[in-house]
Amino acid sequence: MSFEELGLGPEVLKAIAERGYTKPTPIQEKAIPTILMTRDIVGLAQTGTGKTAAFTLPMIEILFGGRAKARMPRSLILEPTRELAAQVAENFDVYGKYHKLTKALLVGGESMGDQIKLLDRGVDVLIATPGRLLDLFDRGNILLSDIKILVIDEADRMLDMGFIPDIEKIVSKVPPMRQTLLFSATMPPEIKKLAEKFLSNPKEITVAAVSAPAESVKQSLVWAGRNDKKQVLDSIIRQEEVKNAFVFCNRKRDIGDLTRWLERKGYKAAPMHGDMPQVNRNETLKRFKDGEIVLLVCSDVAARGLDIAGVSHVFNFDVPFNAEDYVHRIGRTGRAGMTGRAWTIASSGDEKFVDSIERLIKKKIDVADIGSGKRDDGEGAGNRSAGRGDRHDRGGDRGRDHNHRRDRDRDNNRNGNHNHNNNRPPRHYEQEDDIGSNAPGFGNEMPDFFKRK
Repeated sequence: MSFEELGLGPEVLKAIAERGYTKPTPIQEKAIPTILMTRDIVGLAQTGTGKTAAFTLPMIEILFGGRAKARMPRSLILEPTRELAAQVAENFDVYGKYHKLTKALLVGGESMGDQIKLLDRGVDVLIATPGRLLDLFDRGNILLSDIKILVIDEADRMLDMGFIPDIEKIVSKVPPMRQTLLFSATMPPEIKKLAEKFLSNPKEITVAAVSAPAESVKQSLVWAGRNDKKQVLDSIIRQEEVKNAFVFCNRKRDIGDLTRWLERKGYKAAPMHGDMPQVNRNETLKRFKDGEIVLLVCSDVAARGLDIAGVSHVFNFDVPFNAEDYVHRIGRTGRAGMTGRAWTIASSGDEKFVDSIERLIKKKIDVADIGSGKRDDGEGAGNRSAGRGDRHDRGGDRGRDHNHRRDRDRDNNRNGNHNHNNNRPPRHYEQEDDIGSNAPGFGNEMPDFFKRK
């Protein structure tokens, strides 16, 4: 099926063609005709399936020709993070270039005064995070009584981040006669109840979950001692032709530490996490896209939804706790027909997470010996006792699990942390040290493309 068969107008089709797209993705093929019929939908699709265009394209068609009033937007799109909101705004810029629709982006970390000025002029499309929207609503700077289309995007992520009470409050302020589009990667009971409460006879559209990485991404796994992980990462980077890369950490507090260590090694690295001011996050992303930054050290939340073309590598400095996050992480590379490279550094205690990943992707990840680049059949660099051959030593596993539970409980009690996330394993990694030695087989010369200019 082509975009021409979906019922889109010539202006939108022209904008799509200029982007080089000729065939809709499954979620676009199923959702666009239904949305054009002004019917409510529940879309089950993950980030990276073309979901954003699935609702922005028909919204442009539906809203075209109308006129917004001051402080009364005609449509509202709710996003869990500032980066996702900005990405949706970019979609309207790209696909709506031949229409005269106005939009406003309401996110934290940006000037509230500038946002209020846009609202005063009247906007057709309002893209917002829940907190900033409610803030401006409570100040009387925005009215929601003219909303004709409501989009709740990444609903399961909204649930994880504690936004559902805010969503319920916002929806109670919009007119009951509206079109509502809800998108989520999963359908936990709370999201199902939300859909039943706020949607009218919705059509459910399901796109198969991304349970396997693209074949264009070559995956490797390295076993290392916890204190050797930084040195192992350094050794891997030196052997690879890295154009640019995401480096994923599980904990926000480790991002800054690893970034500083990489900078001391001479790499052009920068952090990306939720506590950074929005202006700094925008500037960091721009520098990464422009090639001024080679290694972007970040968490899953910070990188969620980022679509940056031409990323050559992904490095999992920590094995993700959730197997789906692994697929999402390494999906940052090998996009648009290009090849990509993904490396994961695992330590003792990560065996169950690696097993979970391999069950999801239905294949074993090649274990590499970074000293020779050959497959390692049981022992990893830096810590031979952490190899996969020891994974089924049940007595040893029980001892390790006991120690990790004890360390985790002590850390949680000290920090006041409590894990309320459904089915998510505890976060019990320890702070990394700079102790370690260079892996054999690599020189000390820094590749030219990593040297500071």
